[in-house]
Amino acid sequence: MSLTDILSPSDIAAALRDCQAPDSFSPKKFFQISGMSKKSSSQLKEIFRILDNDQSGFIEEDELKYFLQRFECGARVLTASETKTFLAAADHDGDGKIGAEGINLFIYR
Repeated sequence: MSLTDILSPSDIAAALRDCQAPDSFSPKKFFQISGMSKKSSSQLKEIFRILDNDQSGFIEEDELKYFLQRFECGARVLTASETKTFLAAADHDGDGKIGAEGINLFIYR
């Protein structure tokens, strides 16, 4: 399964266009524009599984840096500041990674 099986390719493209410039990425806005914020818990778990590149059950800082590239291979890498801000917002237990059980927190529902 791919992200385009769950999310509209045009919504993904619009979300990526919105954050093309370095330091312009807003997770909440990206999730709204891409349609992730409207998905069911089971769909969000599948999206999380796809984004968890190493299938560890967590999204670590190294994976988060390449978050946009999981949606489109030519997308930019998140800046260090964007990555740290994103991780801090979604890592509610402070272990340095985002767990699958926190998927609803991950998309700021």
